[in-house]
Amino acid sequence: MKFAEFHAGQKLETGPRRVSQDEIVAFAQAYDPQWFHTDPEQSKHGRFGGLIASGWHTCGIAMRLAVDAFLDGSESFASPGLEYLKWTAPVRPGDDLTLRVEVLDARRGEKKPGLGILRWRWHLHNQDDVVVLELIATSMFDLATEEPT
Repeated sequence: MKFAEFHAGQKLETGPRRVSQDEIVAFAQAYDPQWFHTDPEQSKHGRFGGLIASGWHTCGIAMRLAVDAFLDGSESFASPGLEYLKWTAPVRPGDDLTLRVEVLDARRGEKKPGLGILRWRWHLHNQDDVVVLELIATSMFDLATEEPT
């Protein structure tokens, strides 16, 4: 989607995307090698009663869904960061994740009119409609090369 297609109050959805045990373990071994992410047998005896995905993996899945559905081919070029991030429930092998977003604000930069600023809230849900990730992000769009309207 192009920046001009986003507007405050807009609701968008994409997914689902299935998460596999192999993917959970591979991500964790590379980036978050804690036993409850990497060891299916040991994790059965932990507080979560089984293997769970790293929160950072969950963020990566949400990002991939957002890029594929909303940002690919857009003028998006960076983000200054997240205003809020919370992992609200574990992601488990076999979960089907759906991303629902709400555009909170879409505006041009006051001092840099060639800058589009998108502030949006993401909720990642599993197949039981349980929210597993909440965040508020800001995305920046390069509008300097767009055609005048």
